[in-house]
Amino acid sequence: MIPEQIWDEPDCPGSKMHFGQFAGSAMPLMWAHAEYIKLLRSAADGQIFDRIGIVAERYLGKRGRSDLEIWKPMRRVRSMSAGGALRIQTLSPFRARWTLNDWQTFEDTPSIPTGLGIHFIDIHVPRQQKAHVRFTFFWTTEGRWEGRNYNVEVQRNGPALSRDSH
Repeated sequence: MIPEQIWDEPDCPGSKMHFGQFAGSAMPLMWAHAEYIKLLRSAADGQIFDRIGIVAERYLGKRGRSDLEIWKPMRRVRSMSAGGALRIQTLSPFRARWTLNDWQTFEDTPSIPTGLGIHFIDIHVPRQQKAHVRFTFFWTTEGRWEGRNYNVEVQRNGPALSRDSH
């Protein structure tokens, strides 16, 4: 049987944890073995054994929102399509200062808490938009500005999938 949890840190003899050994969970846990069996069955069948049809249809059929581009610190979108919405989300409350006209004018928008530890705002980008979306953060809990601006290029022809991961 396959253990579910393997210790992947340096040895901790006081806790009887050793690198590459099971982490002390009940062994064997049937979950890990069952997942392996499902993987083998899926490979033999040539399709996912336990795929849920309605979920696959939604995500594989691309029926979800196509007008929403999400920017977050670990997924810094570099471009998006005009006519969509740029959702900026972080793990801390913030106020975003943003512009659609190279800082000739700007707006300050407070983030909305989701109740799941995520805070966000949506910036609606007009279809005729040519200038980049530029924004910065004021971290409300800390009472300080981010100290840098972020930039998202607006493309007028089709979806843009250009991203930076940091």
